Amino acid sequence: MPRTTDAPEKLRKAAERLLREKGYAASGLAEILTVSGAPKGSFYFHFPGGKEELVAQALDLYGARVEGWLVAVAGSSLGQPDRFVRAVCDGVVAEMRASDWRLGCMAQALVQEGDPDLAALNRRAGQILGRWRAVMAQALEPEGTPDRATAFLAALQGARGLAMATRSAEPFDAVASVFGGPASG
Repeated sequence: MPRTTDAPEKLRKAAERLLREKGYAASGLAEILTVSGAPKGSFYFHFPGGKEELVAQALDLYGARVEGWLVAVAGSSLGQPDRFVRAVCDGVVAEMRASDWRLGCMAQALVQEGDPDLAALNRRAGQILGRWRAVMAQALEPEGTPDRATAFLAALQGARGLAMATRSAEPFDAVASVFGGPASG
């Protein structure tokens, strides 16, 4: 019977958390291994492509998880764009508050570093952001017009940075007010 291990999952989760908190360059392999608790040999066995392969897998899982959440929020807000906007803003705030305002967006963290050596990861992050925007477009504009969704996604990403700096939900309340309606209290 083959051995099973949770090391790959632990490594992906540690990589996601550290990249969301610190970015790619500031998240060294030694720290990822320490946070994950996985043995170094397990890392090289499961991720022969190194840190970039690990981050690609973690990014894909993160992107799919967020996309699934956005689809669920859109499904519970059918025909009510204001409700969708507020639910998305409230959901991001809840996650950020639970992390003591440390968790950013993994896709955004990668592309903001602007490292030309990470071109493949940046393209992957761009594709993920594009899928999120498509879900948002359907929720905000039944015809799927991307302009409002693009602006909403950009505002959310900016609000994350401001919320981290101010340790406050206020930036998301402003985004919700502009794109949806008044704060939910």
